[in-house]
Formats: sequence, C-alpha cells, structure tokens
Amino acid sequence: QVQLVESGGGLVQAGGSLRLSCVASGSIFSINGMAWYRQAPGKQRELVAGITRSGNSNYVDSVKGRFTISGDNAKNTVYLQLNRLTPEDTAVYYCNVVLRGVNYWGKGTLVTVSS
Repeated sequence: QVQLVESGGGLVQAGGSLRLSCVASGSIFSINGMAWYRQAPGKQRELVAGITRSGNSNYVDSVKGRFTISGDNAKNTVYLQLNRLTPEDTAVYYCNVVLRGVNYWGKGTLVTVSS
C-alpha cells in the first residue's frame, strides 16, 4: 500500500509559476519511479512527467521546457515545477505510483491558470 498526498496547487495568472509537491508514504521502498498526471475538465487524464529513482525523467511534449520534475528520495517527495503557465494547463494534477502492477493515486491538487 502506498499513500500519496499532493499540495501546491492554486490560482495563478498566465505566465506565472507554481510548485507542486507529492509526499509518498507506506510501502515506498519498492517504488522505482513516480509520475505526475493531469486531468482537465471534460478531458482524459494524461501523463505530464515521470521520474525514476535514479533521476531519469520524461515529459509530454506540451510541457517540455516549461515544467520540471524532480525528486528527493530522503523525503519521499516528488516535485513538479510549473513555469510559463497557460490557461491550457488548467487541470487537477495527480501524483501516481505503480507498485506490483497496482496504480496508486493521490486526491489531486487543482491548478487554475487565468488569462
């Protein structure tokens, strides 16, 4: 079992920045990587970025150069730095871990970008 708690969302103007955090607890010693997803109103949930325990990362094309994922293994925390935000980034952002084939999700944190 893994518990994930996200924080850091909020309302920001276009061009602004936010930093999201996700703290993991539970059976975290077996986690090989973590990821951030987002779901905009009326759209499917999409992968935004992922990072392995060794620090390798990947991003969806729409956020490359604007978002940065990072992790602190000692704090069991993964971060997502969101820069140059646009209204199209408005969504609920979810932290995700896959452990032994089971998907674990946090409750999400809402990011709203005003134009």
